[in-house]
Amino acid sequence: MIRVSFERRLMAKCLPMESEANMDNAVFKTIDEYISGLSQEARLYLEEIRKIVHDTVPEAEELINYNMPAFALRKGGKRDQQIMVAGYKKHVGLYPHPATMMHFKETLAEYKTGKGSVQFPLDKPLPKQLIADMVKYLKEQIDKTLK
Repeated sequence: MIRVSFERRLMAKCLPMESEANMDNAVFKTIDEYISGLSQEARLYLEEIRKIVHDTVPEAEELINYNMPAFALRKGGKRDQQIMVAGYKKHVGLYPHPATMMHFKETLAEYKTGKGSVQFPLDKPLPKQLIADMVKYLKEQIDKTLK
């Protein structure tokens, strides 16, 4: 019950009307389809995040979850084993896992955050190393639970 509740809240937050890729209510099948509907700035940031995820976890699988780009950090990984992203008019959203957000709470202090999300403004440099560290941390946590 709690899991469904969290997923519904996440979905509601991920699909606001301000999201450039979702304004026309399109249903995306690939990350490339999603990214193609974004502004140039948001597109560049999402492509960079995509590269960071794959550089950090080469085996990450791309998928669409809640009509947003997602990366399963293990084969067939469900929501708690994924990092999701979204493009908006003024920022990109990164949706790791609440535990990842807690671990990086102090480092993320300069950004707008939620329980399981962080917003990176398009008018500031993308914190590439921070994103890589977050991806690596989540992957390590996933691997620990599988042992």
